[in-house]
Amino acid sequence: MTPNEDPRSPPPFPRQGPRPLGLHLTAATSMLLSSCGGLQHLRGGWPSWGPQNPALRERGAEIAALLAHAEAEHGRDRFAVAVDREMRRRIDLMLTGIERYRRHPYRRDLADPPVAWSESGTRLLDYRADGGAPALFVPSLVNRAYILDLSADRSLLRWLAEQGVRPLLVDWGAPGDLERRMNLTDYIAGRLERALEATTALCGRPPAVVGYCMGGMLAAALALRKPKQTASLTLLATPWDFHAEDADTAKRAATLFQPFGPFLDHWGELPVDALQALFAQLDPLLALKKFSQFARMAPDSRAALAFVALEDWLNDGVALPAAVARDAIAGWYGRNDAARGEWLVAGLPVRPDLIEAPTLALIPEKDRIVPPKSAAALAESIRGARIMRPHLGHIGMVVSGGAKSHVWRPLAEWIFQTTGGA
Repeated sequence: MTPNEDPRSPPPFPRQGPRPLGLHLTAATSMLLSSCGGLQHLRGGWPSWGPQNPALRERGAEIAALLAHAEAEHGRDRFAVAVDREMRRRIDLMLTGIERYRRHPYRRDLADPPVAWSESGTRLLDYRADGGAPALFVPSLVNRAYILDLSADRSLLRWLAEQGVRPLLVDWGAPGDLERRMNLTDYIAGRLERALEATTALCGRPPAVVGYCMGGMLAAALALRKPKQTASLTLLATPWDFHAEDADTAKRAATLFQPFGPFLDHWGELPVDALQALFAQLDPLLALKKFSQFARMAPDSRAALAFVALEDWLNDGVALPAAVARDAIAGWYGRNDAARGEWLVAGLPVRPDLIEAPTLALIPEKDRIVPPKSAAALAESIRGARIMRPHLGHIGMVVSGGAKSHVWRPLAEWIFQTTGGA
């Protein structure tokens, strides 16, 4: 995002994504182009696997046997030609999907609800100004807030408003000159607390506080600091123990972040594409898989429209202030500060065991972004926390077809129950 670009304007056309495009293309094409070169290794069962992993040696031998049978039946050269043809087909399919996405006519056209409060680039959006059971929604600082208001038929917040909830959404906006000097304490003990105070004053009673992903960590710290102003706490796919299931991947993200260190003070932020590159390591071939699938969809189908809406949001990220990037990537991912009790806000450790608010944790079982064990570590540390495990993914829990029955309805019931109803 350029300094003069409006962070709330529609994405450029044709689209820039998937971001960073060069990284995704390199990862996918490098893997596919290696197919022909890998034939020689496969013919020998890839013996270099053996000393490190006997299971891989056995699997390599199986593949070699299958390959030998195929080449005996169809001819060695003919099989190599078939591999080359399939490699080219898959590259073409991915590129076709990317090109169709970049030129798809869909544009998000939902009008923002009224702004109830603002501070610098942050806004508090009121989805039911005529009242209802109050709920303050806290999204991540990394991605844009409108994942909770994605489209007309996939909006958690507009659906809740129809049920009698008064959702108020913290839209962080893009970092400006002020935000580039802020750290997590400034966001939580400063701006987020003032958003909570504004919500309480506006609604005349404490709201339910709902945090999504990284926003759940901010919400947990807020509930700990402001127990009397927090009617309840809901954690949606919220990480805590970043080393619970795959410590190596978490530490690798922190290691990959290190080269950006010298530039952060100059930039004041970690750029969007740098963030996207760090997260791409979770599944380096995800772009290959999902854009190949998109290429097979009818462009005007509901599935294609849903894909483009979600992909636009994924590519419409915002930069992360330098101090926040250091705390989150080096601290949370690298050192696992939160789970070790060493994450400090305003000089005090964030201790889940001291949270007093009634707490509901929704931990999606198919989450590949926040491993379920990472989220469970937070929920299990809060006394009396109620845990639900919908069979959904990290993003699917708020926008998929199953989200309404497995997440939206239980969340609405919880908000009514803990705030005294509409």
